[in-house]
Amino acid sequence: MKGDDSKGYFIQLTVILSKDPQSVTLREEIFESVLTVLLYEDEYYEKTLDLIDTTTDYGLTAAIFASERKALLTATNRLCNSAGNIYYNEKCTGAVVGQQPFGGARASSANDKTGNIFRFLLLRQRTEH
Repeated sequence: MKGDDSKGYFIQLTVILSKDPQSVTLREEIFESVLTVLLYEDEYYEKTLDLIDTTTDYGLTAAIFASERKALLTATNRLCNSAGNIYYNEKCTGAVVGQQPFGGARASSANDKTGNIFRFLLLRQRTEH
């Protein structure tokens, strides 16, 4: 990552093409301008979904991009406990803790930080474009 503090605290976007499904940028929650990409062959789609579901303890937000609706629905069903916010064919947006009726999943969960009834529920938000 390359930063530039001459105009504030800007961190230039970093895109990482990983070949290792256990790389730190795929396993850890990184709050920077980082996008890690792991490519897979179509025939390994469901295996890749299993990999996504088991690789990390975190799950704040997910974005699924696919041209076939069946692929979106398959991913949604297989990854239903992997992320608190799921976007279809749309970029992820930020959420402010305490100002949304949902949170992340697993160790990314914000539900227990809002101090309300939502800490006892497992809510998900899905946005489709």
